[in-house]
Amino acid sequence: MLKKLMLKYNVNITQLIVMFIVFGVTGSVSAKFSGPISNYFNLDELNVFFYWPLRILILFPIYQILLIWFGFIFNLITGVIDKNNNNFIFNFFYNMSIKMMKSMIRLLSFGQLFKN
Repeated sequence: MLKKLMLKYNVNITQLIVMFIVFGVTGSVSAKFSGPISNYFNLDELNVFFYWPLRILILFPIYQILLIWFGFIFNLITGVIDKNNNNFIFNFFYNMSIKMMKSMIRLLSFGQLFKN
């Protein structure tokens, strides 16, 4: 399976592992940051049906910003651009964020927007 991913994204094993680390660290840090923000707005007092969509709406922009940030921190974006002379990793993160944004809007709008 790792060989398929390496061939699909045209990266070596160390770059693939760094990509996994970047996604893991980004998710953990964004969840950690969304906690104080939701406490500031007193979201804990809301009903479950309002709490989780609002918490996800808070979490999502934080995740997108941190994904690009940690990509630069781990030298994933610049290292691959220098080696392969293309913008693959940046386009990968950008396209991933667009797909996640559309799926999040589809989830929160109960499938009424972005029908495929």
